[in-house]
Amino acid sequence: MSPQRLAFMARFRADITRLQMEHQFAVDEMLTKVTILRQEFQHLHHYNPIEHVVSRVKTPESMLRKAIRKGIDPDLSVIREQLTDIAGIRITCSFIADTYRILNTLISQDDVRVLEIKDYIAHPKPNGYKSLHAIVSIPIFLSTGPVDVTVELQIRTVAMDFWATLEHKIFYKYDGEVPQPLIDELTDAAAIAQELDERMEQLHSQIHGANGVIDTSGTHLDEDLLRYFWEHSE
Repeated sequence: MSPQRLAFMARFRADITRLQMEHQFAVDEMLTKVTILRQEFQHLHHYNPIEHVVSRVKTPESMLRKAIRKGIDPDLSVIREQLTDIAGIRITCSFIADTYRILNTLISQDDVRVLEIKDYIAHPKPNGYKSLHAIVSIPIFLSTGPVDVTVELQIRTVAMDFWATLEHKIFYKYDGEVPQPLIDELTDAAAIAQELDERMEQLHSQIHGANGVIDTSGTHLDEDLLRYFWEHSE
């Protein structure tokens, strides 16, 4: 193998490792934002709308294979620009309203730049798939300076997540060639999941009323302290 090829391979490995590392840092930044939201809701509100969170960063091999499938030029700067799902975070919420609330809270932060939003809850895919998708860019700060990195957010309810997981397993089992009767069953199941989401949200509204009410029942302060601050407040 020629010295030129060896040098290219070493440089390419270093560059794609750096690309993966930058996306992992971006995921870490977004997860910090989500963790702060979870703790705020946990301590100040009647319920925590975030049920669970998962994240992933594509491996270098997965990046390159997807770039080839999509016909992206074999240039890492082009791959960085056009492959928007290298880093992904999936947030599962309790109710439909929570999905929009969490998305709006995240994208309203000053360092989060929205590149694209697809609302598959209001406009489901033909097979019944429902979720909020957002492509955002956030800066990470390295020794060489800030770098803007793209992250894909998926926000959905528990019912939507259960349906999507089942649909993925079925398509994987049949290698994409799913029999029509199963597709019909999946479509019906999506409608049932939607009805469940709507009924559970109605029950939640009846019990808790409007969102955003701060619950201070768990905050214990000495009465003398409270009296002091009341007397000295303007």
